[in-house]
Order: sequence, then structure tokens, then C-alpha cells
Amino acid sequence: MEQPTASFPGLDRRSLLKGMGLLGAAAAIPGLAACADTGTATPESKKSAGKASGTVRFGLNANAAVPTAGYDSVFAAFEQKTGIKVRTNKLLYTEQINNYLTAAPDDVLIWNAGYRMRFFAEKQLVSDVTSVWDQVGSNISEAVKQACTAKDGKQYLVPFYNYPWVTYYRKSVFEKRGYAVPKTLDELTTLASQMKRDGLTPIAFADKEGWEAMGTFDILNMRVNGYDFHIQLLDGKESWDDDRVKSTFDTWRRLLPIHQPQALGRTWQEAAQALGQEKAGMYFMGSFAVDQFDDATKEDLDFFPFPEIDSEHGQDAIDAPIDGFMMVKRPDNAAASQSLLEYLASAEAAELYLKTDTNDVATAQNVDTSNYTVLQKKYADVIGSSKNVAQYLDRDTRPDFAAPVVLPAIQDFLKGNGADIDGITRSLQSQAKSIFAS
Repeated sequence: MEQPTASFPGLDRRSLLKGMGLLGAAAAIPGLAACADTGTATPESKKSAGKASGTVRFGLNANAAVPTAGYDSVFAAFEQKTGIKVRTNKLLYTEQINNYLTAAPDDVLIWNAGYRMRFFAEKQLVSDVTSVWDQVGSNISEAVKQACTAKDGKQYLVPFYNYPWVTYYRKSVFEKRGYAVPKTLDELTTLASQMKRDGLTPIAFADKEGWEAMGTFDILNMRVNGYDFHIQLLDGKESWDDDRVKSTFDTWRRLLPIHQPQALGRTWQEAAQALGQEKAGMYFMGSFAVDQFDDATKEDLDFFPFPEIDSEHGQDAIDAPIDGFMMVKRPDNAAASQSLLEYLASAEAAELYLKTDTNDVATAQNVDTSNYTVLQKKYADVIGSSKNVAQYLDRDTRPDFAAPVVLPAIQDFLKGNGADIDGITRSLQSQAKSIFAS
């Protein structure tokens, strides 16, 4: 799911891991200077108090067919409903986000909840959209609202959809072998032992690009220590050499033998194929992985939330990154931008978009799910029943910590088969202390 847009987390995550454009001056986006904002409010933005009209400039951050077609249908419906035109600017601004927001070529843009949003809110590069939330907030869960709220208690992102990280399996394989879905860690390891006896690799696994295994760390840490500790850790408020973090890594060390070996040389797409070819019994990954399978295999797929490890925390947390929309600090057309944001938060907009994107689920609670696929309906149930929704490690912490520090630390852990947990956690804490103090 990792692709170069907010709808395609894969490459989006990969490019963000290069630094999100926050680690020094970045080259200007081609064509950006031509539409750069001077930093002063325009006459149109000063008229924002009246009835919304005119044009909204929208930064799409995509050029692939699925998101483009989905947004085209959404904007066409919005224009018909309101008379407001949406002028789409298709450019990949993820790595140049600082320059992009400073130049403000558009009014509204696609972005992500969690730390990625809070960073720009605290830098005052985007607008408070609490007034939009006053109109739409009753239709959005508290867990999602929390992810869209900055430290000042205001909301800076209007959510659109999210997608879960879950454990996939093939129904036919489980039925043929008599496997049962595991609900606890003990049940998972017992199942894995049986899969090994049956000639299957229990869990397909990849970490060639570095971001993939972050999802495994996230879910293990939330299952072992709980959501609150996990988020505080990623926010620099808990220590990485704490015994609780060591316990997470030790749990992972004990699970490594049931994972596909040599993960650093394998892409997540290749790991997905191991499940598709019935060489692996399970695969923990984001819902974008489904696109790697043919139609027949998709029909055979099912999934379950990662099993409970500590009964105190159960299965009450999940990684389900939220994608949505921010408004720049000085939009040319504030009234029309707010009108668009209110529409984008609606069930109608989500239903139109999700006709072309079946790997995600709407954050609007009143969306009609009758057109959802079987997997989408189950995604919605699992996310909706989760008390806590995390955004994924590289969305829940600083980019200058996620990419340069956590990524290689996890890869070192995997290279050494978990042999030096004390050294890895000590190094993580030493670097975290320096980075979060800056």
C-alpha cells in the first residue's frame, strides 16, 4: 500500500522515510515557484465570510489511476452540488512538503494524521479546521478525532479513509489443514509449529526497504505494553532502553523462527506472493497487500487482528493510518476550501471515492457499506471495534528519528536474529535523547 500518494502508503512511506523534506533545504518542486504565495492574504481570502463560491485549488499528491479517478468523481459531484470548481494540481510533493506549504500553491492538500500533521500544525504552516469539525465531527469516531488533533487541542486534518494492518491467510488452506484462527500468542505459536510440520513457512516477512518491519514492532509493542506506552515512546516521552521495550524485542526475537528468513533481501510484494502461492500460511501487512493477488486469490483471503499477548491490553489497538486533508495557512479561497472539506468528510464523498479504491474504508461513520467488498466490511468492523488507532511508526514519530535511527536499528535486530537487544535499545535511547531534545 506503500505508493507515492496519500492513498498509496507504500511509496508514500518510502519517500517520507527519506526525510519528508524536513532535514534541510530541499530542491524546489518543478513548477512550484510559478504559483508561489507571497505570504499575504489575497482579496479573495478576505471575503471568506460570505457564501462560498469560485475555485478551490487542490493538491492531489498523486498521478496513479486509482486515486485520480476516485477524486475526479468526488470533485465532479461537489461542483454539481455547490457550483464551486476544484482545480486539481497533480504533483508528488511528499519529499518537498516544507517548500510546498511555504509556497502554498494550493488551498487544500492530501496529508496524513498523527505526528505528520501535528508537526505542520505546530510550525503554523496549516490552518486550524476546528470549525469544519464542528459541522462534521459527530460523524467521526473519537479515536480518529484524536489522531487529527494537535497539542493545542484543535483539529488540523479532516479525515477521509484509513486502512488496517492485519494478519492475512487463505481460507482454503486453513480449511484443508484444519487450522483455527489464533487469538492469543500461545495459539499463534502452536499454529506456527503445525504449519512448519506441514511444510509451510508460518509467517511471510519482508524488510528490504526498511519500513515494512516497523509494523511488526508497532503491533508487538502495543500488544505487550499497550497503546499509551507505545505512543509516548514514539513521542520521546518514554525510554527506548526501558525493560518494557526490551520485552517487546524479546517477544519478537522468540517469534523470528516462525517468520520467513532473510527478510532484508525480500520486498513486501515478494512476501505477499509466498502467501498467494501457498508457501506461507500467514502474512502481517497493510491492506494494500491485497493488490498483489489475482481475483481468485482475493476471494480466498481472510484476516484476523494480531493475537493478544498481554490480557491487560488484549487486542484493543491497531495500526490503521488515516489519510485526509489539510488547509494551507493562507488559502486563496477560505470559504470554498472549508465547504470542500465539509463535503470530503461526508459519507457521499467517501462512497464515491471508494468505488475505485477497495483497500480502504471511510472514516465517516454513516457511510453505506453495502457496496463494500467482504474484506472492506471486515476492515471497518475491526477498526471500529479497536479502542485505539495508531498511525504507524513513521507517522507517529519524528521523521528524523524514524528513518535514520529506528529503521537501521530494526534491521540490525533482524540481521543478528535478536542477539543484541540491550545494545540496540541502548543505541536507540541515546539517539532519541539527542533528537527529541532538539
